[in-house]
Amino acid sequence: MGVAKAALESAVRYLANDLGPDGIRVNAISPGPMKTLAGAAISGARKTFRQTEANAPLRANATLEAVGGTAVYLASDAGSCTSGEIIRVDGGYHVLGMPQPENL
Repeated sequence: MGVAKAALESAVRYLANDLGPDGIRVNAISPGPMKTLAGAAISGARKTFRQTEANAPLRANATLEAVGGTAVYLASDAGSCTSGEIIRVDGGYHVLGMPQPENL
């Protein structure tokens, strides 16, 4: 999965550069763990969900509404100068190098 995700992120950057002169914006949304029916089948998903929620700076996981709101921003005129970005919707979890002190 890591290789596929890295390839997708690289493709976003290259496509943003290649298509930008034609006025085409290319971005991706990278949500953190979300409670979904498909996710329920993944071993350890609940533990991952709880761990992320307890340690993310906003103490929250991604929601369908948050991901949808990010997509609306990217598709709207408000995102007209945003291209080549991977926008993480994960409560800030991606900025951490370790768990919150109270969770060590």
